[in-house]
Amino acid sequence: PGYAGRTELPDNLKALFRPICMMIPDYALIAEIMFYSEGFSDARTLAQKMVQLYKLSSEQLSKQDHYDFGMRAVKSILVMAGGLKRANPNESEDMLLIRAMRDSNVPKFLREDTILFMALIKDLFPTVAIHDSSDELLVKYMKEDMAAHNLQVTSGFVLKATQLFDTLVVRHGVMMVGNTYCAKTAIVDTLKRTLTTIKADGHDAECSVPLYNPVQTHLLNPKSVTMGELYGEVNAITREWTDGILSNIARSVTREAMDNKDRQWIIFDGPVDAIWIENMNTVLDDNKMLCLFNGERIKLPGTATFMFEVQDLRVASPATVSRCGMVFVEPFYLDGERGWMPIAKSLVGEVGQELPRFKADHMYTLLEKIMTGSLN
Repeated sequence: PGYAGRTELPDNLKALFRPICMMIPDYALIAEIMFYSEGFSDARTLAQKMVQLYKLSSEQLSKQDHYDFGMRAVKSILVMAGGLKRANPNESEDMLLIRAMRDSNVPKFLREDTILFMALIKDLFPTVAIHDSSDELLVKYMKEDMAAHNLQVTSGFVLKATQLFDTLVVRHGVMMVGNTYCAKTAIVDTLKRTLTTIKADGHDAECSVPLYNPVQTHLLNPKSVTMGELYGEVNAITREWTDGILSNIARSVTREAMDNKDRQWIIFDGPVDAIWIENMNTVLDDNKMLCLFNGERIKLPGTATFMFEVQDLRVASPATVSRCGMVFVEPFYLDGERGWMPIAKSLVGEVGQELPRFKADHMYTLLEKIMTGSLN
């Protein structure tokens, strides 16, 4: 209670329950036990450093609606670190934890906070040299796809698409946060085509990377329909159940998963508000259960991923924010301080293909000279 989407219990019902005390869990102890279970030998030191990093981050970084340093965020790091440990058993444990903390946190940070966060890691692990490790196969295919679809290959765009991939590894609910024209949709579409092409070209034949599979998307705007149309509703007169858009998609995704391993991305392209998103909490949990108003429960398969393209999370509840992985996109990542340039180049390139006499090179030069000066 206390925020939209939740209802207070009436007083006469409250009287039937006895009050209980809640306490803050011991993060360090939980992390230590999970590190041991994931195969780390120096678990106590690593757990203390990780908890200290999260404490400092929550105190020193800027306060944003999409930041979360709670238990779920800690667990996603532990799961990621465990996966890295199994993949690289001989690598330094400090390095593996740093990579896990960086890959699961940096995507959601603002640029200024990223610099501060990396400085905090450097303070906690002064002797460890931090190496950048990128998936070369993914980046190669991504750049080829961008060139084929008349998109400008900028380092920031590739970085954000790679961060989205890394987030999808550990979370099945992901939010792309950022203003309009920050390339949120373009990043999702590029990654979708890239993963489909990688599988089609015969890579990862033994299916060691579950994300390297053809991707099918289901796109909807949750705010354009009523709650009944989204989740389904019971007719007040006939008591008949009518499926909603989401429950219909959930059934088809579950059927598809029985026959093939295609990834199913359900993309909510519209503002998040506490009223409709609260019903998604059970889906975004680890058990992936969609609970409908008629008491039916649909268990979603491991191939399903929920994506939300949103401008901000001002009205989302902490419960929702903590359940999702975040990728924050800002215009800077398109092309330094000139976020308009790649968009302009792509538009000019499109016109150039349609009109043979259109002088695209001359147009670039004019844009570079006039537009930059007039904006400044």
